[in-house]
Amino acid sequence: MTTVLVVAELGEGKVKKTTHSAIAFARTVAQGTGGSFSILLVGKGAAAAAAEVAAFGAEKLLTTDDASLADYVAEKFVPTVAEAAKGFDVIVATASSFGKDLLPRIAARLSAGYAGDITSVEIQGGAPVYRRPVYAGNASGLASIKTAKHVVTVRQSAFQPAEPSGGATAASAHPLSAPTGGAARVEYLGTESVKNERPELTEARVVVSGGRALKERFNEVLTPLADVLSAAVGASRAACDAGYAPGDLQVGQTGKIVAPQLYIAVGISGAIQHLAGMKSSKYIVAINKDAEAPIYQISDYGLVADLFTVVPELTAQIKAAKA
Repeated sequence: MTTVLVVAELGEGKVKKTTHSAIAFARTVAQGTGGSFSILLVGKGAAAAAAEVAAFGAEKLLTTDDASLADYVAEKFVPTVAEAAKGFDVIVATASSFGKDLLPRIAARLSAGYAGDITSVEIQGGAPVYRRPVYAGNASGLASIKTAKHVVTVRQSAFQPAEPSGGATAASAHPLSAPTGGAARVEYLGTESVKNERPELTEARVVVSGGRALKERFNEVLTPLADVLSAAVGASRAACDAGYAPGDLQVGQTGKIVAPQLYIAVGISGAIQHLAGMKSSKYIVAINKDAEAPIYQISDYGLVADLFTVVPELTAQIKAAKA
């Protein structure tokens, strides 16, 4: 019987949708071992945000709501999360920037084995065994953790987001553990972020991504299509490195991992590093004038054509259909 603690990620006082993938993992482990899972929310507004996940079937709903946790600083979050995690066998978060930064620190605090960015979990001999990608996702390896506690992060695109299962778990307050020593002197100074009215790239249902072939016309070609589809905009690393798109739009192994309902790749050849970040999308549409481009090997629909001609035509036809 394995007990799992999901560390929820909050944003602007709400639970981020990425957390639902971690809950799906927790359910799998709990059901496979006859155990249970709980959810921990840490941050300013955590008590109110708890209502968003009350119907997901958690045994416990723990909240640490404090003004000192208004902005994420690892040194301030680690003591509280580590203290809460002591009563659980597996501690999990989604492999977002938040999870990748926080969970390895929790593993170190608990002297626990760590498996990052896992794509599936199997129960073998009553214990979880984790599958994680290697070689840019072209192969997978199994990780068996031998320590008493396991700490893992799950790839969002690999776990279907959990849905409410009914009921309403009552929330209870978990005490704040203040940082000590050098960690107590760490101060939050501010965040520089790009304000974007579009859906967040990792949570969007539709993503329109562009490659280096768009050159200086990146926004001119992609923005109208993204607007008509209410889509997020992504980019290949080549497009970002060339300065055609900002780095925060990069999709791929060294960028963001996405799994939307629809992914439209415009002028993207399909390097393995890019495919690693989007190949779990439900439907993939590729537009490229090179019929031999690797992107066509994984796309559901492909159009071999000049993108500067067909993308505006596609945009116009979608607008007409929606009118």
